[in-house]
Amino acid sequence: MSTTQSDRLRGLLEPLVAARGLDLEDIELSKAGKRRMLRIIVDSDEGVELDACAELSRAVSDRLDETDAMGEGEYVLEVSSPGADRPLTEHRHYVRAIGRLVKFQLSEGGELIARILDVDDEGMDLEVPGVKGRKATARRIAFADVARARVEIEFNRKDKKEEEA
Repeated sequence: MSTTQSDRLRGLLEPLVAARGLDLEDIELSKAGKRRMLRIIVDSDEGVELDACAELSRAVSDRLDETDAMGEGEYVLEVSSPGADRPLTEHRHYVRAIGRLVKFQLSEGGELIARILDVDDEGMDLEVPGVKGRKATARRIAFADVARARVEIEFNRKDKKEEEA
C-alpha cells in the first residue's frame, strides 16, 4: 500500500477507532486474488473482544462507503486484534506485556529471554529465569538496547494464584 493511501486511511479511521477506546495498531492492504484485502489491526490495554471488532468493522465499512478512500474496486475488510506473537514496537506494547515472558534481540547482538516486571519511560525491569535450578535474577534494560522484542507463548505457566495455593 502506498504511503499516501496508508496515511489517508489512517487519518480517516483513527478517530473511529479512538472513539471506541482502542488503538489503531496497523493498516494492511494486500491483493487477495482479484480483490484487495484491507486488514485493520486494533488493540487496547484490556484486549479486544470479538463484539468490539464486529462493531468497529461495521463503522469502518460505513465510513469507507461514504468516501472514495478504497477506490472503485472490490475489497474484503477484516478488523482484528494483533496476534500473540506480534512484535513489541511501541511503549504501550511493553506496558501491556507486563508479567509476560519476552524474547529480546539486543542492539549489541545476542538475545535475552526474560519476564517484564515493570516499564517506565526509559526502559524495563526484568526477571531473567534461572537456569538449572538457579534463582531468577533481576535486570534493567533500556529501550535503546532493544533491537526487537516478541512475547513468548507459555503453555504451562502457572498463574500467581495457583502458585500461592
